[in-house]
Formats: sequence, C-alpha cells, structure tokens
Amino acid sequence: MDTTTVPSPTGKRGRNSSVILTDRLCEKRVAKRTKLYDRKCPGLYVSITTAGVATFSFKFTDRQTGKQRTGWLGVYNPETFSVEDARSRVYGFKGLGTEALAETFRDQMAAKGRRGKTVAEIIEERIEWMKTLVKKSDGEMRPRLEAWENTASHLRRFLGARLGKTLARDVTKHDIATLSNDIVAGKFGKPSVSNARHMRKAASGLFNWAAEAGREYVTASPCINLPRLDPEHPRTRVLSEDEIRIFWHGLDRDDLPWDRRTRLALKFELVTMLRSRELLGAHRCELADLNGDNPRFEVPLKRVKKRRVIQQPLSDLAVKIIKEALASADQQLVFESPMYKGQPIHRKAMADALRGTKHEKNEDKSKTPGLCELLGLKPFTPHDLRRTAATLAGDLGFDDAWIAKCLDHAASKKSEQIVPTVTGKVYNHSKRMKEKRAVLDGVAAELRRIIENVPTQAVEQAQQLVA
Repeated sequence: MDTTTVPSPTGKRGRNSSVILTDRLCEKRVAKRTKLYDRKCPGLYVSITTAGVATFSFKFTDRQTGKQRTGWLGVYNPETFSVEDARSRVYGFKGLGTEALAETFRDQMAAKGRRGKTVAEIIEERIEWMKTLVKKSDGEMRPRLEAWENTASHLRRFLGARLGKTLARDVTKHDIATLSNDIVAGKFGKPSVSNARHMRKAASGLFNWAAEAGREYVTASPCINLPRLDPEHPRTRVLSEDEIRIFWHGLDRDDLPWDRRTRLALKFELVTMLRSRELLGAHRCELADLNGDNPRFEVPLKRVKKRRVIQQPLSDLAVKIIKEALASADQQLVFESPMYKGQPIHRKAMADALRGTKHEKNEDKSKTPGLCELLGLKPFTPHDLRRTAATLAGDLGFDDAWIAKCLDHAASKKSEQIVPTVTGKVYNHSKRMKEKRAVLDGVAAELRRIIENVPTQAVEQAQQLVA
C-alpha cells in the first residue's frame, strides 16, 4: 500500500488553515499573526497575535450588499469565553437567517459607536494630551508630561496590544491583572516586573484621565486594588578601588573606539554625582567661577529629575575635565556630539559606550565592544558611577544628609534625627553649598589617592572645612 503523502499547493487557506479549534490551540504561541478557521463551525475563526491574544470573529455573506462581512465575537478567555462559547454564539447567529444576521452586526457596530471609545482610541488621545506644549514654571514651552515618550511606549506596547480593540468602559480589573501577570511571565518578551509596574502606572494615569469630568469615557479606573507585584531588588554595583583605577586610566587610552567627550562625561559623572541627563546638556553659560575659588555648575530644572535647579560645586578634578572637554572658545556645549555640531551627546551614549552596541539592524556590521569588555571590568552602568562616588563619600565619614544633597535626593535623616518632610519641601531652600563642596572635594581627593597615590591629607583637610 502506497502511504506517500503528496503536498498540496499552498494557497491563502494554507496560511490561514482550517482546523478543529480547541482551547489549547487558542493558547498556542505564534511567531506572527495567525488565523485558524474552524471546521466544525464554518465561518468561525480565531486570530492569534504574537502577544498571545486570541480573538474570535465570524465571516458571512451579507445578501443585501452581496459582500462578505466580518463580525467580531470577543477575546478568548478560558474562563469566560472559550471555543465552545464562540461556536454557540455563531450557531445562534446562523439561526437568525442571513438578513437578520447582517442587521444584528450593523446594530452591534452602531451600539459600539454609541457606547464609547476603544482603549486604542483613548490611548492615542491621551498621548496627544501628554505631548501638548504648555508653559512651564521657568517660562519655556515644553510637553505637558515631559517623559511622555516612555509612558506612550508602555501604553502602546502592552495595554494597546492586548486590549486595544476593547471598549474602554468594558476593561476590568481582571484584564489589567492578567496583562500584568503575563508581562511578568515573559509573554511580551523578557520577563520583567519593572515593565509590569510601569504598565500599571501608565494604565492608571490613562483611566483616571479618561474618567475626568468632560471626558467620562469610563466611570471608574480598573487599576485599583490590583495584586501586589514582587519587589524589585535595587542594584548594588559599586566599583572597587582596583576597578576605579583600571577604569580611569583605561578611559585615557588612544586605541578605544568611543569618542573622547563620551569618556570624559563618564569621568564627570563619577566626580560630580550628577545624573547622565543632567550633565550631558551642560552649557558654557551654566558654569561659573571656573578659575576662581568657588567653581560651580547650575543645572536648569528642565534637565533635573525632580524639576528643581541644582547648584553643584565643582572640585578641581571636575574643572579639569570641563576644561579638556571645552576644546575651543566658541564651543558652547561642554559634551558636544562629535557627529552633530551644536547638539549634546545622545542621552544613551554613555550607557552604549559601557556595554557596547550590537548593530541588530545591520548584520554585516560587527558589534562594537563596550568599555567594560575592553578594559576587562565586570559590567556596570553610568548610574553605578553615582553610587560608587556616594559610597566613597560614606566611607570617608561624611554625613548621609550631605551626600543626599550631592545626589539631589530628599534627605529624611540627619545624625539619626528625623527631619519633617515639609521642612525640606517648603521652608528650607538652602543649597548647603558648603557641605556639598566638602563632600565633592573629599571624593575628588579620594579619587586622586586611588588613581595617583596622592596622600590622604587632602581628604582630611576637606573634612575639617565643615567640622
């Protein structure tokens, strides 16, 4: 007996295959959007996305127009809307007759329009609202929410992908909790508690905004009383003295593939404790008294995480870095981009320099190794340089409240005594320049000791300034 199987030509239905639908098939992961038609119930099919969302629909011919129409049935849920539920609904529709069936779906579309907007629609409306330019406290026109790109990304990548076609009024707490669990489980890429937390925050802002008077797309937010997420463990990477020495001297090598100003910016973060975004936009006009006794760097509030002006004292080591970065008298940006004149180095340039780039879009171009790999160091981030500097200051015996000021953190304790929050927020606007300068000068002296074997007398002198 000949049992050879002869493959048949693959047509459109070859890609959108006909099978006996089961709940297990609806839960199957796919590499690209896939449609599966049901043999047991002609017209019924399920569309499965790469995000794991399975949606039931029903195709039929509208005899009034002679055209094929598609009716949306619902999203697969093993508890509330299974394959058998979808079949039952289609059988019920077929019992109405073709004309009545077409009229039913017309009524559904009209009712959908009356009931309100979908999640995808309010997401786009929310994004437009977030990025609208408004006048800020410093007089500049900037987006209403200045970090709107990150929020928009979390709304579109997670909430929109899973619930985009759902009416906003129909989204439940169970939907948000399930989406959150799926993000943590890795159904949207790499498992991430952080992404789940950001999604929840973005979704909460979206639905609270949608419930405000004047919009009222929803009656209440579904993002309340959600199950607690597992805690995220804080990073604790701190460079050792040997690593600091290797890193500092390694940045001065001439054979590295990363430009000199990016390497100077990394040194500057270690010396000043400033965040990458705060220092990369440093402008000549923001620097004061570089050749005097009290050099300082005034960071405008638009670049500061907490939207408050930072006055950061500059140690002699920081001043030396700035003077090297300012290669000419007409250069206005301290860390100017080597590719785009008049523009600062890109905000991700420092992180890319440390970890390297993979060139995923261009397979012919080889990976550029990062500084950590080139220098033989355990991987770390630019933010770890801030932590390293703060740790050096703590080891030198400086008060945690002074170190917090250098980091632009809100200090809640000083000498084990609780400081009322209102004091720092409302009444105490002192920049504590004397204490900050002592800490940063102490850190600079300690760095010199590590990288140049300078005696520790300079550290002791810095501590005595505020004794």
